Amino acid sequence: MTTPIVLSLGELLWDMLPSGKRAGGAPVNFAYHAMKNGTEGWAISAVGEDELGDELIAKANEAGINTVIQRNAWPTSTVEVALKNGIPEYTIVKGVAWDHILYTRQLIDVVSKADTVCFGTLALRSPESHATITELLKHTKPGAMKFFDINLRGDHYSKDLIEELLKAATVFKINDEELLLLRDMFDIRGTSGEDASRWFIEEFSLDYVILTAGSAYSTIISRKGEVSTLDTPHVEVNDTVGAGDSFSGTFTARILLGDTLAEAHRKAVNTAAYVCTQAGAWPDYPAEMPDYLAEIGK
Repeated sequence: MTTPIVLSLGELLWDMLPSGKRAGGAPVNFAYHAMKNGTEGWAISAVGEDELGDELIAKANEAGINTVIQRNAWPTSTVEVALKNGIPEYTIVKGVAWDHILYTRQLIDVVSKADTVCFGTLALRSPESHATITELLKHTKPGAMKFFDINLRGDHYSKDLIEELLKAATVFKINDEELLLLRDMFDIRGTSGEDASRWFIEEFSLDYVILTAGSAYSTIISRKGEVSTLDTPHVEVNDTVGAGDSFSGTFTARILLGDTLAEAHRKAVNTAAYVCTQAGAWPDYPAEMPDYLAEIGK
């Protein structure tokens, strides 16, 4: 079996944490954790022609992520991250390098080889990157997983954009706070989490919907009718930066490598719990991932 290729499209940035700057960006976080779980991780993005950009490319390569990074005259992205009880709050600046990803033959070639392509709303806030990413999604190979992690930030999204990306996706990930907003947006008020997830599966012909609820639980529902729900293990939280992305990347890698939905879900929960105990979105992995679910009898 050849190693599956997992590719992220979008933001690559420095998370400016109270403890210092750490490499991040939701799609690239996804690729990192997919890579740590047995796939080839790739990232398409853009950084500035500046020292922060040099450092960011070096950090991604050092982490084992294969990169196709454009350089342009816009500044490398930095995001101020304030932590409240370990929960991040982000201040995201507009007019940065990844707002200006150019559509090129090189990017088409990379996308066409990927087994999974991950994307979110944030990197499509600008017309230039929006046009590039939506066009690239048309070049995925037949059967490729198209993973839409909605990742709502500030006012960098719209209903039209969310619908556009749902139509392109095969997998949709949301958290419980985002679902509150989407219930109003799509007029599905009063639905349970499972019912809302099934609505999205049917409305947009999705293979999976993943609903996470922070420290409470997570549920994954498949088009085939499989459902897996697990309580979230309670751990000593350092910060939760990248925890959701680690969940998504792990789940995707394990599905590509042949795990059942339940097996992939369990590994995803354990990875996310571990990431919460660490600083930043790209922690080193231990020789053996702790089984936090076993500790709570799950």
